[in-house]
Amino acid sequence: MKVRRWFLASVAIASLFSAVGAQAQWVMVARAVAGRVERMTNKPANGGGYDVATVVLEANADKVYQTALTALQARTDLTITSNDAKKREIKFSKGDQVASMQATPLGDKLCQLVVASNLTGVQPDATSVVVQGVMKVCDQMKVVCTMSGD
Repeated sequence: MKVRRWFLASVAIASLFSAVGAQAQWVMVARAVAGRVERMTNKPANGGGYDVATVVLEANADKVYQTALTALQARTDLTITSNDAKKREIKFSKGDQVASMQATPLGDKLCQLVVASNLTGVQPDATSVVVQGVMKVCDQMKVVCTMSGD
């Protein structure tokens, strides 16, 4: 009976260390790409489409959400259509363009910020609203962010 308890305890401890090790590896990978803004855009000929930017930040997700909310509230050209502190999600618009932002925690001081919007065919091809939004949050959080490929 003692051998069986010892074996079960060993399996439980090994599983715990394995899970902790896997999480630690994930956090190390996330930190390695921290500050690198990734962007994905699809602009078909009909003028519609989408624009998405993501970045991993070494910051608390709640603080990133609050910083983004404050920055968006200060903009007179944008309208916040909804915000959810529990989900750390903000939905906003600028004319016909609609967008959403979400800060997802990856750890206590690590989060992923995602900003997505539709493309209406009206806005110029210059730096998009989503990239501007991500860079603004990075700046206000005093985190260095760069576009992928820069």
